[in-house]
Amino acid sequence: MTDASTPAAGSPDAEVVDLCRDLLRIDTSNFGDDSGPGERKAAEYVAEKLTDVGLETTVFEAAPGRTTVVTRIEGADPARTDALLLHGHLDVVPADAADWSHDPFSGELADDCLWGRGAVDMKDMDAMILSVVRDRLRTGRRPARPVVLAFLADEEAGGVLGAHWAVDHRPELFDGVTEAISEVGGFSVTVRDDHRLYLVETAQKGIDWMRLTVEGRAGHGSMVSTANAVTELAEAVARLGRYEWPTRLTPTVRAFLEEASQAFGLEFDPDDPEALLGALGDAGRIVRATLRNTTNPTILRAGYKHNVIPGKAEAYVDGRFLPGYEEEFQETLDSILGPRVKRESVVRDIAVETSFDGALVEAMGEALRAEDPGAQTVPYCLSGGTDAKSFSLLGIRNFGFAPLRLPPDLEFAGMFHGVDERVPVDGLRFGARVLDRLLDLA
Repeated sequence: MTDASTPAAGSPDAEVVDLCRDLLRIDTSNFGDDSGPGERKAAEYVAEKLTDVGLETTVFEAAPGRTTVVTRIEGADPARTDALLLHGHLDVVPADAADWSHDPFSGELADDCLWGRGAVDMKDMDAMILSVVRDRLRTGRRPARPVVLAFLADEEAGGVLGAHWAVDHRPELFDGVTEAISEVGGFSVTVRDDHRLYLVETAQKGIDWMRLTVEGRAGHGSMVSTANAVTELAEAVARLGRYEWPTRLTPTVRAFLEEASQAFGLEFDPDDPEALLGALGDAGRIVRATLRNTTNPTILRAGYKHNVIPGKAEAYVDGRFLPGYEEEFQETLDSILGPRVKRESVVRDIAVETSFDGALVEAMGEALRAEDPGAQTVPYCLSGGTDAKSFSLLGIRNFGFAPLRLPPDLEFAGMFHGVDERVPVDGLRFGARVLDRLLDLA
């Protein structure tokens, strides 16, 4: 007998909770220095689930244990050659179990949520894709257009050993792909009980993780120093950390603010866009960082003994720039830091932006409304970065669309890389059903 809260076998959401739980129990922590367990075990699990329903998979590694899985599903309509890419990453950021209410690698089911590192970033979407595809192939329901699936390594360290490597070394696997969907989009923001905004990511800021270095004169700590590298660097870092970057409304951000203000019955003031963010609740944290470029100092390094003035000091800064504002970002950095500070990029990647239009965008809205009549799709810009940056280099239009209907009181933004990361079980099942509908409509 099937419980009313459990989907019946043979539905697109039937397996999604079990699949997500299995993936959460596989530790794929990415420490950014190749010291972690890698993605191989998770990739083997995914490949097995795909081959089980008759798909041929391509499995490759950019480095030992850094494993990616790609497969292709032929469409039902032979006239459709424009393929859709569904992609997700298998790695997660590290987690310390001592800080969590439930072990981050136990896949615990509690309080109507599935808990674990990667529950929203992004093993939930990986599980949605697997659940939908497995049901479709078992029941002979191929999508209208060709679909490429990619489960990638290394996204949490910039994708050098994952999406970037795949694009550079195996681009033929993505032949014919014109559009792609993946993480950090499609989640709901409640306006009222009968109205929810679903934020579809159409843009994301660029990345410039930089190292700042100042060379000074080493000496005894008791002496007067006029060339102290620590002092020079500390002053530059303080200027940068306190700098108030000006507001810059990109097309995506402006469109979001205009639609959100109308939904909440508020006036949109382009000269004071932050006035609206309070009404957005937790989602306002995500949007606030897309109003401007940002630079956050994160690491300081200098010296080796209390009474020795070091000859060099280093700082690390997380810089993010809006689409269309990279040149302004670089010029401003130079003016703030001054000529004594050497600046070099450790990780640098592009900003991306696409328009909020076309058949795929319309299909997203239709698929959501079929499951939630109060759904309204709106574009938004992501302050972070995803593997979409890599796939954009192949001329692919990218959207963040991992659909989740969320409880209005869930602090969703804090789930990403946060303690007690979790995803509502109902949200997971909702997302699988929406994704299934999308493959019929797109």
